[in-house]
Amino acid sequence: MQTVLVVDDSQVDRRLVGGLLQKTGEYDLVYAENGQDALEKIELHIPDAVLTDLHMPEMNGLELVEAIKADYPLIPVLLMTAQGSEELAVEALRRGAASYVTKRRLGEDLISTVQQILDAASAERGQTRLMNRVVRTETEYILPNDTTLVHALVQQIRELMRNMRTFGENDRLRIGIAIEEALLNALYHGNLEVSSELREQGNSEYENLAKARMGAEPYASRRLHVEMRLTPEEAKFVVRDEGPGFDPSDIPDPTDPDYLERPSGRGMLLMRSFMDETMYNDKGNCVTLLKKAESLDETAIGGLPETTFCSAGDEAVEGEIIADDGLLEDPTG
Repeated sequence: MQTVLVVDDSQVDRRLVGGLLQKTGEYDLVYAENGQDALEKIELHIPDAVLTDLHMPEMNGLELVEAIKADYPLIPVLLMTAQGSEELAVEALRRGAASYVTKRRLGEDLISTVQQILDAASAERGQTRLMNRVVRTETEYILPNDTTLVHALVQQIRELMRNMRTFGENDRLRIGIAIEEALLNALYHGNLEVSSELREQGNSEYENLAKARMGAEPYASRRLHVEMRLTPEEAKFVVRDEGPGFDPSDIPDPTDPDYLERPSGRGMLLMRSFMDETMYNDKGNCVTLLKKAESLDETAIGGLPETTFCSAGDEAVEGEIIADDGLLEDPTG
């Protein structure tokens, strides 16, 4: 049976709500008199859902919603609202409450609303449990020149790494930043052929040219190709653009003090710093980024060969590892 925690400082209301839910015979009920009491009960029982009043002493419903979302993000919170608490209820919904039911319509709406959020939460927990058991995933994406999709893909990659528990939170953040830099470089410098030298003149020139080329050929029809492979041992990403490429040997040292002061050098330095290895093909339009799990002995997985392959159209191009170097699709950016 699913457990529901009912939180209300009114004993009459607690009995009313409990009575309605008990009639279904489908729930185990736990009661709390206020928000602070509710947090103590959650520690003891870990309910499937929390049903709470808004106006309570010590800790009100809004504060309880925030506390639960911070410490127990998978437990949905359902609000019980009385007349005059509408603004507080809206704020609680904004801060993470899953739904609400008005006290004057408990008899009509309570059971169906509770079951709705329990069903949704159960599906979400099931999905999370399933993803936690993924031990290897390989995915390929083809993206238009759309920065919104770039950011969405980075977020999805971070979520996959979190579910697979391959890396810690800080590493996931850093890997996400490195991948985002690689994708944006491929988009702006590769597909759109916007030189990072324009950033020396200010971001407006850079952004204006990029915007114009997003709607002009041949730039507009070019695509970003992304391959991802995640295992417990490592994360590997291949990013290829359809631009003309560049000579990787022309990339300057991003750690040079003079180069660090340039606005165009940041992405290169971040990719080099956050990933274990950065490799790109001879044409310069494809990069492979590798991050190994710190807890694993490198000899246990055989390491990575000294070459990698990036597909450039229909042709496979052998790439070389540039020791301790980062990626940028434009040698100056």
